[in-house]
Amino acid sequence: MLHRLLAAVRGLGSRRGWRKGSPARGSASAAAAPPVALPAQAQVVVCGGGIMGTSVAYHLSKMGWKDVVLLEQGRLAAGSTRFCAGILSTARHLAIEQKMADYSNKLYHQLEQETGIQTGYTRTGSIFLAQTQDRLISLKRINSRLNVVGIPCEIVSPKKVAELHPLLNVHDLVGAMHVPEDAVVSSADVALALASAASQSGVQIYDRTSILHVMVKRGQVTGVETDKGQIQCQYFVNCAGQWAYELGLCSEEPVSIPLHACEHFYLLTRPWETPLPSSTPTVVDADGRIYIRNWQGGILSGGFEKNPKPIFTEGKNQLEIQNLQEDWDHFEPLLSSLLRRMPQLETLEIVKLVNCPETFTPDMRCIMGESPSVRGYFVLVGMNSAGLSFGGGAGKYLAEWMVHGYPSENVWELDLKRFGALQSSRTFLRHRVMEVMPLLYDLKVPRWDFQTGRQLRTSPLYDRLDAQGARWMEKHGFERPKYFVPPDKDLLALEQSKTFYKPDWFEIVESEVKCCKEAVCVIDMSSFTKFEITSTGDQALEILQYLFSNDLDVPVGHIVHTGMLNERGGYENDCSIARLSKRSFFMISPTDQQVHCWAWLKKYMPEDSNLILEDVTWKYTALNLIGPRAVDVLSELSYAPMTPDHFPSLFCKEMSVGYANGIRVMSMTHTGEPGFMLYIPIEYALHVYNEVMSVGQKYGIRNAGYYALRSLRIEKFFAFWGQDLNTLTTPLECGGESRVKLDKGVDFIGRDALLQQRQNGVYKRLTMFILDDHDTDLDLWPWWGEPIYRNGRYVGKTTSSAYGYTLERHVCLGFVHNFSEDTGEEQVVTADFINRGEYEIDIAGHRFQAKAKLYPVPSLLTHKRRKEDVELSDLHGK
Repeated sequence: MLHRLLAAVRGLGSRRGWRKGSPARGSASAAAAPPVALPAQAQVVVCGGGIMGTSVAYHLSKMGWKDVVLLEQGRLAAGSTRFCAGILSTARHLAIEQKMADYSNKLYHQLEQETGIQTGYTRTGSIFLAQTQDRLISLKRINSRLNVVGIPCEIVSPKKVAELHPLLNVHDLVGAMHVPEDAVVSSADVALALASAASQSGVQIYDRTSILHVMVKRGQVTGVETDKGQIQCQYFVNCAGQWAYELGLCSEEPVSIPLHACEHFYLLTRPWETPLPSSTPTVVDADGRIYIRNWQGGILSGGFEKNPKPIFTEGKNQLEIQNLQEDWDHFEPLLSSLLRRMPQLETLEIVKLVNCPETFTPDMRCIMGESPSVRGYFVLVGMNSAGLSFGGGAGKYLAEWMVHGYPSENVWELDLKRFGALQSSRTFLRHRVMEVMPLLYDLKVPRWDFQTGRQLRTSPLYDRLDAQGARWMEKHGFERPKYFVPPDKDLLALEQSKTFYKPDWFEIVESEVKCCKEAVCVIDMSSFTKFEITSTGDQALEILQYLFSNDLDVPVGHIVHTGMLNERGGYENDCSIARLSKRSFFMISPTDQQVHCWAWLKKYMPEDSNLILEDVTWKYTALNLIGPRAVDVLSELSYAPMTPDHFPSLFCKEMSVGYANGIRVMSMTHTGEPGFMLYIPIEYALHVYNEVMSVGQKYGIRNAGYYALRSLRIEKFFAFWGQDLNTLTTPLECGGESRVKLDKGVDFIGRDALLQQRQNGVYKRLTMFILDDHDTDLDLWPWWGEPIYRNGRYVGKTTSSAYGYTLERHVCLGFVHNFSEDTGEEQVVTADFINRGEYEIDIAGHRFQAKAKLYPVPSLLTHKRRKEDVELSDLHGK
């Protein structure tokens, strides 16, 4: 049957009367005839006339920026927007993506009324199918998150699926998720409606105008050069889609935009004899790797195959995106899956197979934000085949970023600055997107890792640790050990084990944590970002005092934990700074802060000063010695007293370790456990590591990884930036008051906001939750993003979690809000409010009781107590 159908399809190309475009119903002509000449100047130039570019222009005009020019090299909406399948889905794993899609849904729904342009918006709902229990768990996790943010959805049975969509074969299903307010829309018409509305607000739109060069002077956008002349501007927005990578290189200071295109296939059919109703739900069968929607009474169906075909690796070769070559042999696995899911399709005539380019990014998340190297250069690209769903919300957030200086939501997971230039190698991108595209529909259990583009950045100890059983994770291109597999463990089985339940590495991490508590462990933490700030005078201290909330005017050798805040008091970075000398400071930040933190520091540092900022991440290998016997190991290796009396907490000194000199030893561990950080010049790394392991044998030393570190830091209520802390979180909301010195005698960024917040109170508060009735062996585990309920009402979500081996219970961190029962508005969160609540954590629809804490359990700071003996102290006292 399949071969007969394929044979019939191959003969369709010569028939007349079939459309060559996408399912879009509207014309892709320009919204307005262009004037004779381009304007000489504008406040903003937007490149790209697809959904992204028109959305940015639309929202900028709504926010009062009228002096905007939008340039499109071909016709409006004639790029990948024209070929979009038109499915608008709000079911997303990331909270920020959920918010963008939900906003897009609401925007497109009212766009016809606002502009008079029909967009084909039809509320169909979506059905997400599950063929396995693990897929159903994944859907249940999404379902619980959607419900609490006001997006209706429910988990349904296969029988209900058959009622919602009678043409589906449901015999192999274990369940599904129904999202009734999802929709389909004509993507090209949406772009035209956004362009029309923007034009009516004063935005000037020119098609068939190519940007040749972005002009930059002293790190600031000054204008663009086009094939029709120059436009001077203050802001430039790269929404060039497929060609954003190439356009990023077309300026005096290239802007690195890591994305790559792959071919994407979907088929179109004739209508059924009885045409499908327009309200027929969209179907996503991720296990079958396909999606299905109604199209003019027939169907449109495509998917994400396991063997994608990357294209345009050599660069730009088209003005407008054309329908690429049909490849039925390549599409055959998806067609087979479609026929299994809809057997009656065999009787339906297929019109054509559409093959269009889609862009994908190295981590499956879109790219937005300002370039770290060129001020005024903004980017919104790389939608990973979800441009329609994200377009409205993404355009809104980027416009807010430009107008106000920041978006209204935390968008760090989408920020261009999460990448470095190292992720822009064409070879890396080509290989990575071949992995990314299938992953869109692969089942992603917690703590999965990319397999391509690995061993890009490694510590000098990589081979030594790998030989000792290290299993690796990747962060910002850097290899980091997760845990170490003992010789008696089945390595292959451990690597293939993926689950939402208790993982197979549980006992391994338990033994590493136990060693950290009772003896000494070594964790290679070389990936942490490291900067040195020096000056000839007092400029280094002065600028750091302005940029950081804590007081850095401390004696030489002291270490200060501090936040780098924005004007709203939120964390741009959370770091440790050691004062090496009167005019020199050593700054340690999270791994993925390398680009973002550098850009923030450069933004505020005067250009003509005697300040020197140097990224020394690559110069130092960092070893974390954790445990009560760390002091004994270092004492033997340095012949220097390392006790607290001689080497107090949060102190740094250069000393010899073994034969190596100039080692920066710091009495801190990033986990709250006793121990030291050793920052070792890379040429000494192997020697120092060997000496530490040799001397440490008598003290029970062993290697440990980041999973053990995660458990230790969460037990100690240590919040990490990028997980628990972000640009919308202030120190007063997460117990960081001790890292803020409002009276240090120097103004700093965010001080006014913190003073105001201290007076008004906080509206959310980071809280520790210890699960009570949770069975570690049998129940689903919390990972992150689980809804938190107080007295039966939703109050927030978890930000990180880990099994607490000391408490023998799961520990979650998360923010608690106080929503008014009458108005739903946020109110002040007090310690008393936290204390008086009864809490539950929702894990995939099942609620588990939890005890709330504002401070670490005191017993964790001294010795282990069994879970039935742990008494949670009163929240009013530390």
